[in-house]
Amino acid sequence: MSTVAVPMQAVPRRRALDARRRILLNGLAFTAPAALLMLAIYIVPMIVLAGFAVTDYRLGALAFEFVGLKNFADAFSDPVFMRAMWNTLIYSLIVIPFGVALGLGAALLVHGTRRTRSFWEVAYFLPVTATLVAMATVWQFLLHPSIGPVNAAIRWLGFEPVYFLSNPQVLIPTLALIGVWQVLGFNMVLFLAGLNSIPKDLYEAARLDGAKNPLDRFFVVTWPMLGPTTMFVIVTTSISALKVFETVAVLSKGRSGSETMLFALYLEGFEYANTGYAAALTLIFLAIVLVLSIGQTLHLDRKVHY
Repeated sequence: MSTVAVPMQAVPRRRALDARRRILLNGLAFTAPAALLMLAIYIVPMIVLAGFAVTDYRLGALAFEFVGLKNFADAFSDPVFMRAMWNTLIYSLIVIPFGVALGLGAALLVHGTRRTRSFWEVAYFLPVTATLVAMATVWQFLLHPSIGPVNAAIRWLGFEPVYFLSNPQVLIPTLALIGVWQVLGFNMVLFLAGLNSIPKDLYEAARLDGAKNPLDRFFVVTWPMLGPTTMFVIVTTSISALKVFETVAVLSKGRSGSETMLFALYLEGFEYANTGYAAALTLIFLAIVLVLSIGQTLHLDRKVHY
């Protein structure tokens, strides 16, 4: 019998390959549950959604036909969906700047307090923990044209009462102000975390360099150091504004032309059972959110100081 001699250099190399293969298998074993969960929750539903979007399928139907891009073309010629896009744009243009600015202002005020800081943190964060469905009765009472305290104050000033939840001209701005109230506490907590991470030495150095005024120190130190936090807050607030649904569904139910994008696709998918058309609207909505989020991130990231 003859034996094949194995070179001495091949043994460590084979052991190294076995070790790498073992590490790779262990890594795949650890990531497999998360990958399968992502596949089941995100990827597969998106594929099914894209499949429905190119058909005329209606919920419960036993047969359907392939219609191609007809649903997408119908969406941009649908006056209800176009009005919903316009309402969502107006809502976002109010919620995003005011939600970010007021969140930053509240964080600066709370950060400067000592004894009552815990109280104000809880008070501002309460709207985040309270669901709008539970608060709908409160808002309906506050904005009621005859018994609400808001209109009582308006009448006391000598003006006519305002029908906040039924007048089409003020309905979307009213819902947007409620949206600002919703995101204010969460944004304040994020800005507070950013303020707490700013080293105190920077303020001392800025004061020694001549920044005696608190406003000067804000623009020299606070605002640049809050760049990453501000970028995150703007992106998350934008997504929250575009996803507005509960406010419309609970307070206005889409009447007086107050439909938003999510509410419009909810009506098509669940009220009218137009599953194929609703799937196309959902893809349009997701594309808008994705483009705006990536665009905001790329634009703001160039201006952020890390």
